[in-house]
Amino acid sequence: MGAPNHNMRTPLARVRGLGSARSGTEHFWRQRMTAVANVPLTIAGIVIVIALLGRNHAAAAQILGSPLIAIIMLLFIFSVATHMRIGMQVVIEDYVHEEKMKFALVMLNTFYAIAIGLASAFAILKLSFGV
Repeated sequence: MGAPNHNMRTPLARVRGLGSARSGTEHFWRQRMTAVANVPLTIAGIVIVIALLGRNHAAAAQILGSPLIAIIMLLFIFSVATHMRIGMQVVIEDYVHEEKMKFALVMLNTFYAIAIGLASAFAILKLSFGV
């Protein structure tokens, strides 16, 4: 017979590759996926901003309120806010060593990303629906 197995993990846990935090590499992959999504979305955002240069308020509102532009901007907002939250969380977890402070900062970081995302999405939706 073989040597006794001293691994405390179940076979399913070994297959899934989940560590003690039970999240495996989820944050790593989500950070990479948002980074890849941010490339074309940022290029589109720059093109949209360039198209807005020299326009008056009504023309800018009309461009930003069109359905295709609004969808692109909403995707950009969601991707950037998610990427920002994950990136700052990694920095906080790596460099803040006191557990209470770390917990508070991660929570504030999440609330900040949500607030920025919702405020930006609200502005785009308001322009899009003309409310």
